[in-house]
Amino acid sequence: MNPMIDPLLAELDTEAKTTRRVLERVPEAKLAWKPHPKSSSLGQLALHTAQVPGALARILSPDVFTIVPFGQAQPTKAAELFAGLDDGVASARVFLTGLTPERATATWTLVNGDKQIMAGPRIGFVRALMFNHWYHHRGQISVYLRLLDVSVPSVYGPTADENPFMP
Repeated sequence: MNPMIDPLLAELDTEAKTTRRVLERVPEAKLAWKPHPKSSSLGQLALHTAQVPGALARILSPDVFTIVPFGQAQPTKAAELFAGLDDGVASARVFLTGLTPERATATWTLVNGDKQIMAGPRIGFVRALMFNHWYHHRGQISVYLRLLDVSVPSVYGPTADENPFMP
């Protein structure tokens, strides 16, 4: 039992279920759809969202992480989204479980070449990058779904399509 990490593990489990519900609404036939030429496709955004916990676990593992060029794959099947989510959540769970209080509070640094972009206690970046970043992209998927006239699931409360508080 780790009082610093156990609440994060519980949040990971809860939010993984919510993310799965959102990803279940992504229509496979629309994976290549973009709301704007500058936007990611729905599939790229959904796959990125699915993979965020695991990707951030890898990024937050070393004490210093150097930015590398990033490109998001274009999935062709919805099953890729769920495999990405399952793998990402499993990786995040291993990472979080292994965080000792010393490692959680140690300084983590993000650099681009010789330029420091950010630095601070690793646990703060678990919250800001792993979790908040995940929720941000999940919210973007909700907008894409609305633009495609796909039913938007409840995340933290009612949507125009779903109200968990009403019978």
